[in-house]
Amino acid sequence: MHRRTLLKGLAATLLVGSRGFAQNMPDPNHPNHHKLAAAYAAQHRGISLLVMVDGQTVFEDYPGSGSPTRAHELASGTKSFSGVMAVAAQQDGLLSLDEPLAETLPEWKSDPLRSQITLRQLLNLTSGIPGGAIARPPTYHAAIQTRAETPPGTRFSYGPIPFQIFGEVMRRNLRGDPLEYLKRRIFQPIGLEYAFWRRGADGNPHLPSGAFLTARNWARFGELVRQGGLWQGQRIVDATLLDKCLEPSSVNPIYGLTWWLGRPISPAQRAAIGRTGREMDALATTPGLPDDLAVAAGAGDQRLYISRKLRLVVVRQAEGIVDTLMGRGTNFSDATFLRLLLAGQG
Repeated sequence: MHRRTLLKGLAATLLVGSRGFAQNMPDPNHPNHHKLAAAYAAQHRGISLLVMVDGQTVFEDYPGSGSPTRAHELASGTKSFSGVMAVAAQQDGLLSLDEPLAETLPEWKSDPLRSQITLRQLLNLTSGIPGGAIARPPTYHAAIQTRAETPPGTRFSYGPIPFQIFGEVMRRNLRGDPLEYLKRRIFQPIGLEYAFWRRGADGNPHLPSGAFLTARNWARFGELVRQGGLWQGQRIVDATLLDKCLEPSSVNPIYGLTWWLGRPISPAQRAAIGRTGREMDALATTPGLPDDLAVAAGAGDQRLYISRKLRLVVVRQAEGIVDTLMGRGTNFSDATFLRLLLAGQG
């Protein structure tokens, strides 16, 4: 129930991809569209809305208890940092997306399933290792003890365990703290400051959840991804490697390397996702959205939307994380919000 509530609105948005808006062409610069989207977001517990086009902030709104300086929990929106960290680590020669994880985790070498798992499969959530309970990240040690339930590349399973395994992989390769690497390698070069980051009982950072950022700081990260790894003319992440984050797996065509994706999808693909990913089994389709949409998404409708075609980065933050995790939905619709923002129609 928790997973279905968390992902219902987002996946309903992403399953169809782009069929074109019924009447209006997308216009992310339109001030009236901004106001309509802001009003809708505020009605659904919104505390921040920030819209950037071509790297310039064109709209900000902080209703209720929100403010430009308030750092808010991203919940599972935190997960998408791991994909960018992974490709940066490959660029730095620390690991490879297609190497068996058993090269770093020798205790997996004798396991018939886990010995085959690659880092790419781990982070696109098709490793065969179960996702685990939402919002309950295990320690790194406990995570790497988790057994695979299916062969790699056959089932999508959303949850925190793969991200905690990735944390241990990074910790061993770095011989240090994964969050310190992320901070030094990605955050500091783009001027991103996080206010807080939860750690587990083992002292290691929670990679599936727990980052607290202001809307402006989260937007910086989105702009780095939108620009293909460039920041103010400086190459931070290799563009070809970064694009790996936005490539879907064959198992789930609307999930990449820690990012949700807006892509066209056939009825057969939708049915396959329903069988292999229980998190998506009650989703409806919604037409009329950018076909290159990438989304970092967290409980309580925390969202970072990116469209390179529209030169667009949008941050939306809201209260209601606990309610979502307890199975009480907020009725926020990604589709309605984006159609108001881009076309002025819900």
